[in-house]
Amino acid sequence: MTEKIGLFTGSFDPVTLGHIDLLTRSSALFDKLYVGLFDNVAKVSFFPIEVRSRMLKKALIPLTNVEVVTATGVLAVDVAKELGVTHLVRGLRSSKDLDYEAELAFFNHHLDDTLESVFLLANPEFVYVSSSRVREMIHFGADITPFVPESVLVEMESNESYGE
Repeated sequence: MTEKIGLFTGSFDPVTLGHIDLLTRSSALFDKLYVGLFDNVAKVSFFPIEVRSRMLKKALIPLTNVEVVTATGVLAVDVAKELGVTHLVRGLRSSKDLDYEAELAFFNHHLDDTLESVFLLANPEFVYVSSSRVREMIHFGADITPFVPESVLVEMESNESYGE
């Protein structure tokens, strides 16, 4: 039997409890789950990739079959090939996400028809939680505690300049 290996990609800027929920659920579906921390060329990052990696790795410590990998300037499909990935995993919060992810899956399939895309629906309590809203809250000094894992809060405390 072939090992099932997933790749869940995102910018995780910052990682949220919604991400953690999806990653936890995804890890149960695969023998190995890679979490691909990518720079999104369409966005300006709030946290440097090294900081995002550190926050993500700390938040995922309990998931023993999960490994965080970082990539810049490369397609997820190419990273998937390199890692022997069998499934690309994505989370959906709304129909807007579905439209975007369906288009992405179309092109990913065109680039590598051996990769299967898998979509997980966000749990209702996380449907409105997004990294962009968390960044906005950070900018205005609001409490982000209900929306992010402890690793993000620790990072924020250790570097007060993030709210400026």
